[in-house]
Amino acid sequence: MPALESNMLDLGTKLIDFTLYNPLINTDQSLYELNKNRPLVLMFICNHCPYVIHINKKLVETAKCYIDKGIDFIAINSNDVEKYPEDSPVKMIERAKELDYPFPYLFDESQELAKAFRAACTPDFYLFNSNKELVYRGRFDASTPGNSKPINGADLINAIESLINNKEIDEQQYPSIGCSIKWK
Repeated sequence: MPALESNMLDLGTKLIDFTLYNPLINTDQSLYELNKNRPLVLMFICNHCPYVIHINKKLVETAKCYIDKGIDFIAINSNDVEKYPEDSPVKMIERAKELDYPFPYLFDESQELAKAFRAACTPDFYLFNSNKELVYRGRFDASTPGNSKPINGADLINAIESLINNKEIDEQQYPSIGCSIKWK
C-alpha cells in the first residue's frame, strides 16, 4: 500500500469539542474531561500501520516527558474495524497496555472527528496551544520505515519546546507520511 501524506489543516484552526469512546475504561470521554487549559497534542494513530509501529516507542517516551511539563496528549483511532479488525477497541486495549500508553487512546467509530480534522493518514499530529488554536500539524520526525533516518520526534518536539518556552513556532512544517485512514 502506498504511503499517503497528511493534509495540512490551517494554522490557527480552533480545536473542536468531541466525545469519543475510551476502550481502556469502557466509557465515553469528552475533550473537556481530558483537557482543560493545557496545550494538547492530538494524534491519529492505529495499531496495524507500520509507520505508527515504527515510532511508537519514541512517541510514548515523548508523551511521558511532556505530560510532566504541562502538555496533554490524546490518541485517536478512526479506522474501519470491520475491514481492519486489528484496530478494534479490544486490540486498542492490548496495544495501549503493551506499550504503556500514558495518554487516552480513543475510538472514533463514526470517523466524524477524523473528517473534521481532515486527517488523512496515521500517524498524524496536531498541536494546540492553551487557547485551543492549532500551532503545529504534520509529522513526528523525518523517519519512516526503511529510510534510516533517526526516530527522534524532532519536528513535534521542536514545536512543543517552542510553545513551552513562548517562542515562535517555525511555520515550515512538513506533512506526516503514513497509511491512509481506513474509511468506511
